[in-house]
Amino acid sequence: MTLTPTRVGDVRVRRLTTTLYGYSFLEEFVLLYPVYALLFSDAGLSVWQISSLFALWSVTAVVLEVPSGAWADAVSRRLLLVVGPLLTGAGFALWVLVPSYAAFAAGFVLWGTGGALSSGALEALVYDEMERGGLSDRYARVLGRARAAGLVAVMAAMGLAGPVLAWGGHAAVGAASVLVCLLTSVTALRFPEHRVAGGVREGWTAALRGGLREARRDRSVRGALLLVPAVAAVWGALDEYTPLLVREAGVGDAVVPGVLLVIWGGATAGSLLAGEGERFGTGGLAVLVGGGGVALAVGALAGTVVGLLLVAVAFGAFQAATVLAEARLQHRIEATGRATLTSVAGLGTELVTLTVFAGYAVVASGHGHGAAFAVAAVPYVVLAVGLAVVRCRGAGGEV
Repeated sequence: MTLTPTRVGDVRVRRLTTTLYGYSFLEEFVLLYPVYALLFSDAGLSVWQISSLFALWSVTAVVLEVPSGAWADAVSRRLLLVVGPLLTGAGFALWVLVPSYAAFAAGFVLWGTGGALSSGALEALVYDEMERGGLSDRYARVLGRARAAGLVAVMAAMGLAGPVLAWGGHAAVGAASVLVCLLTSVTALRFPEHRVAGGVREGWTAALRGGLREARRDRSVRGALLLVPAVAAVWGALDEYTPLLVREAGVGDAVVPGVLLVIWGGATAGSLLAGEGERFGTGGLAVLVGGGGVALAVGALAGTVVGLLLVAVAFGAFQAATVLAEARLQHRIEATGRATLTSVAGLGTELVTLTVFAGYAVVASGHGHGAAFAVAAVPYVVLAVGLAVVRCRGAGGEV
């Protein structure tokens, strides 16, 4: 049987998407995620030491985010997707084999480096391959499903980490996490990549200059670059505090994980529905962001389990808006600097996230977690108003 060009394209797209979904799931299916703080505490680390490890992790990501994106534009993106999980797995192995502050610090540097290599490279590879097949209009739908796969993996890891920890201790949890990293790396080998890495001859610095030059030249690219951190950073930072918000609502510690699964179920639903929201343009994005902000404020201030359901709705809206903002950025970037500018957006998200952490501590220490979540909702309402104004002026293509 002779395959028509259409069928050949369908086969390639299926290989791309199934690999992407598998990679996204495995990348987040790490049993250490829910319990690594316990590992640090059991090793005798103080709260200050644990906080310093988190800071080291963030600094590593900030420093390497943009250079790694430029590198992904200069060399094989698939290669970086293979190497990234290997570095992360090496860090996890250090944690379990040599549980000490120095090993934990080295592990976070390796993890941050591995994450930086994958950030930007994955989105750029997938978008370029879809554009090559004439299917870039499906990118938001595919990206949303990939994000949903990752969220399902997080929830599955939450459910399995406890039993595995009880059965085999930190060694078993760490071994399972290293194995998953190896599987993630192997899965990355299946990604198709037809892009000619023309920047190899000039080096990654040339790729970096080219990407930044595009952002300076094109107003719509600049707007899309700013939109990603504006949408993604605040609720991404709030994720770290959701257990404390749930406890403040009167939920017992034994039930907290179940409520968190509901909240992340809302985010998963938002990922799956993101593709449907793309056709509503800037106006639809404004409704998502503004509605999510109102739901977050009302739900957090309610201080009840019912209010937490509104928080789940808000997280769903923000997750969908994040996917749409990321897709909008990809649509506006020229292929030559795609990974570089995606990483620039990632850097912006990291920097805003650090700011949110500081502001949250100030508000929550004096007024509680519900108030801090409500204050964090204000930027989304402001952003929604701004998007609505742009939409009314007919300049949606510049955001």
